[in-house]
Amino acid sequence: MQEQHAPGLWPRLASMIYESVLLFGVVVTTNLPVVIIAHYAQASDQTQRRTLQLVSLIVMGGYFAYCWSRSGQTLAMKSWGLRVVDRDGGRLSFGRALLRYALAWTLLLPGLLAVSLTQTHAAADAVMFFTGFLLMLCYARLDPQRQLLHDRLLGSRVISVPLR
Repeated sequence: MQEQHAPGLWPRLASMIYESVLLFGVVVTTNLPVVIIAHYAQASDQTQRRTLQLVSLIVMGGYFAYCWSRSGQTLAMKSWGLRVVDRDGGRLSFGRALLRYALAWTLLLPGLLAVSLTQTHAAADAVMFFTGFLLMLCYARLDPQRQLLHDRLLGSRVISVPLR
């Protein structure tokens, strides 16, 4: 069996950007019925916002967990030659894939914390948010196996695979 190498930061970042473009369509499509129902139910703006956020988190979690447990790859990961595997190189269970999804949100924590503590100007907040995100991505440069913190905690890893 060919040795499995961890990908660099650029393929990971490119895959994440592509993933967010794909998820935009999925989230908009799944949230549309919620917006229509909430409008007819005369729900408050706060209730609508929280409901949409919850639906989005559940839909994205289901999408990622399904893809990671089925083939180890989302469409974006296939496009960039990335795959999620467990310690032994096998597929993640659906439960472990859901846990990976939850732990992956740690990538956003430093940026969200910085923004919530300062709340200066929208542009400065965006810079702080993305700086925090990039710092979390740089963790992989420090990790001996070049894995991100959430993969290190879960015992999963992202590997490079040949493009088909």
